[in-house]
Amino acid sequence: MTNLIFNVPVPSITIAGTDARFPVRRIFCVGRNYEEHAKEFGNNPKDPPFFFTKPADAVVESGAKLPFPVATENLHFEAELVVAIGIDGSAIDRDAARKHVFGFAAGNDLTRRDLQTQAKEARRPWDMAKGFDNAAVLGAITPVAEWNRDAARITCTLEGVLKQDANITDMIWPVADIIAYLSRLVHLRAGDLIMTGTPAGVGQIKPGQVCTVAIDGLAEATVTLG
Repeated sequence: MTNLIFNVPVPSITIAGTDARFPVRRIFCVGRNYEEHAKEFGNNPKDPPFFFTKPADAVVESGAKLPFPVATENLHFEAELVVAIGIDGSAIDRDAARKHVFGFAAGNDLTRRDLQTQAKEARRPWDMAKGFDNAAVLGAITPVAEWNRDAARITCTLEGVLKQDANITDMIWPVADIIAYLSRLVHLRAGDLIMTGTPAGVGQIKPGQVCTVAIDGLAEATVTLG
């Protein structure tokens, strides 16, 4: 299009082992997808996971040093497996779901927990708790041909101290189920990211601290909060 009044940058993430980049279209996030995490917040793990979103330009690449987010006194880390969609699809069959995946990454779903608590109490949306600037820290995306596991250890360390430690097999809804369900709510497009939920052990990040999410076989997602 040539009649745009200004250009808007396209958010993107590094693809491991190449100079190419993955353009980010939308970010969908799964809530309460690990049983122990649901329990630690007093929720019923038998409830089906649900979805919320982050804006595409909330993406931050691993290694970034960020200013501490405004409007919060209780910022939390959440280690997550991230799925990058490479082929469009709607009403995708579970058995065909992996064919729509471009690759996988480690991610950190940063959360202004105090704002989320306020929103829950007022029965309001979580947008400002989850969708703020720099709220999605991602490692490089590894193509599905090089990493396509059903089991992998996922950890989060804060200042070198282990805070979260689980396996993606602990997800209530595995990747194929997430894609199949979500594709019946929206038409998934190439460039979409899905953050698949966090295990138990989430906690507070304070100014000056370094937080690292690691998943076996994937590039780490590390961030330093100023």
